[in-house]
Amino acid sequence: MTNAPPTRGFPQRVARPIQLAHALHFRIRRIYTTLILARCYGRIGKGSTIFHQDMVRFPHRITIGRRSIIRHGGRIEIVMHGQDPLPWLSIGDDVNIEQNVHIVCHGRIRIGNNVSITGNCAIVDVSHPVDAIERGMKIGDAIDPAPDHVEIGDNCFIGFGSTILPGVTIGENCVIGAGSVVTRDIPSNSIASGSPARVLRPRTM
Repeated sequence: MTNAPPTRGFPQRVARPIQLAHALHFRIRRIYTTLILARCYGRIGKGSTIFHQDMVRFPHRITIGRRSIIRHGGRIEIVMHGQDPLPWLSIGDDVNIEQNVHIVCHGRIRIGNNVSITGNCAIVDVSHPVDAIERGMKIGDAIDPAPDHVEIGDNCFIGFGSTILPGVTIGENCVIGAGSVVTRDIPSNSIASGSPARVLRPRTM
């Protein structure tokens, strides 16, 4: 039994309808984003597209710039419990957030322009105090009331499966390697990786 090559033209005949279906789905989601989701969010800029998310809490505290894309399967959680100031998640222009990204915003998260966040990443600005057990609470249900932040500067690339923890500022033009856990600030124009992430070398511009 031989593995014969496919008949000439067969892949093209199959691929073309699939490509058209994907393009149509994308346009439908963009129209849905513009006509329906834009009424729920704080702001969604022109040309942005949001695919189906597993969870979005308090979308009126989320602003999204122009031409940004949020892919399937994400969880975007705005944590509200009467804190002052209210939490705010800001996503800039031309941002792509890929599949299964989890964002938890209790204070302030700002994602700059031209940022790529690849699949299975987590960005959180909330902490769960470990002394909750002594107070008779489940750690996962307890939240540190002090507001925190995460900042990701313009033109950054966040590698697959990375986690950005509270209090972190990543400067402009940074690359974060896959699987990194970012626990401290990363200066602009840096390539960083590891758990915890550390700067490996400057990024040449």
